[in-house]
Amino acid sequence: MPPKHWLMKAEPDSRIVKGKDVKFSVDDFQQVKTTAWEGVRNAEARNLMKEMKMGDKVLFYHSNCKNPGIAAVAEVTREAYPDYTAWDSSHPYYDEKTDKENPKWYMVDVTFQTRLPHFIPLSLLKRTAGSSTDAPEEELEYIGTQGVQAIKTMALVTRGRLSVQRVEEKTYDVLLEMGQRGGWDEIDTKKSKATKTSKKVQVKQAEETEGERDNEGGSTQKKQPKPARGKKRKAGEDRDSDAETSRPLRRSTRTSRPSHVEGG
Repeated sequence: MPPKHWLMKAEPDSRIVKGKDVKFSVDDFQQVKTTAWEGVRNAEARNLMKEMKMGDKVLFYHSNCKNPGIAAVAEVTREAYPDYTAWDSSHPYYDEKTDKENPKWYMVDVTFQTRLPHFIPLSLLKRTAGSSTDAPEEELEYIGTQGVQAIKTMALVTRGRLSVQRVEEKTYDVLLEMGQRGGWDEIDTKKSKATKTSKKVQVKQAEETEGERDNEGGSTQKKQPKPARGKKRKAGEDRDSDAETSRPLRRSTRTSRPSHVEGG
């Protein structure tokens, strides 16, 4: 069976949760080589990880930072097993609703393969996806109209909040080629009539996109409105629902791969 392709997000900048720095940048990833992708607390993202098979390809994405985008390529090297950090009360992503006998959350192991020679910024992908035509800009002519069409259908630009996403094979190939060839340095400084937007608006759009993160561990960075008094939650409604308050992305709290794995 041919490998499937995925995009997985992590935050490259330091943030302290329960006394632990949970950042995980491409530099960290390259250093540790293999990491358990722990801390995912969103049902849809978890289910996607449970679909992953050894050998599946992963695009490693920097999120919740000044310049979000695709930084490296990785590979799934262990299929889904219980995320034991969920029942560790000292862990940033502890979940009191799960336990060893009835694990709710799962993780996979992902191994670093290579850093892309050219970092692919989200701003470029959004600019391409937002084009009124399928013709690529001159500097990206090599991806052709099919490449532009592939980018326009990416979950990253159509529903950016989820931290684990499917990537179609043709889209993966286009992004891999972009990461190898580059050529957009001048595009970022150009002002086209179709995409003319003030700097403040661009920053706001980027913040909104990265702010729509799935509910995955850590504390909220913005105060959320309190629910109306007396209103009960529907039976079966879980706090990891996409409709619920979004929280910061999972980030690895490891500096090396764990020497032991509990519950799996």
